Amino acid sequence: MLSTFFKRNVTLGQAAPDDFTIDSYHPDRDAVVAQKLGAAFFAELGVESPVRISSFFDVFPLSVMTSSTLARLDEVRPQSRFDQRRFRMNVIVKTERTGFVENGWIGRALGLGEGARINVAVPDPRCVMITVAQDGLPKDTDILRTVVEHNRVQVGGFGQLPCAGVYAVVAAPGTVRIGDRVLLNSVE
Repeated sequence: MLSTFFKRNVTLGQAAPDDFTIDSYHPDRDAVVAQKLGAAFFAELGVESPVRISSFFDVFPLSVMTSSTLARLDEVRPQSRFDQRRFRMNVIVKTERTGFVENGWIGRALGLGEGARINVAVPDPRCVMITVAQDGLPKDTDILRTVVEHNRVQVGGFGQLPCAGVYAVVAAPGTVRIGDRVLLNSVE
């Protein structure tokens, strides 16, 4: 039934095979691009996969953004609402600096709350999902267009992609609460 719908052979699986790819539409290029996911994504980046078999999330277990990124996007496109809910982040760090602060965190560690530590792995590429309408927020294609115009970042071997936030993995578990201090360190 799925193969008929997609007009090609497709299968359902619990875990992605090593060569798993999806077709991803990139509106800034008006193109559909084959994109590796799962273990194949990390192999292409040249890093060991932090993803446990049968885990379910987009690409990485954690996503982090700064208030500075949201403020910068608001500044360059005040007609849009760059509400944090659009970006579906696990952690939003309040920062005093300006611009896309977390772009400089790749390869670094963040200490969060009571003993938690995460390693920042790659920038968080953005897709059309940040433009869709949701409770209290209208559909707004200028959200993605603004990220494309103002924060294209090199993501592994994938080229310059529109990014907002970063992906990370847990290095040490701990308790994290709203208002906790966040410390930027080198990866140990």
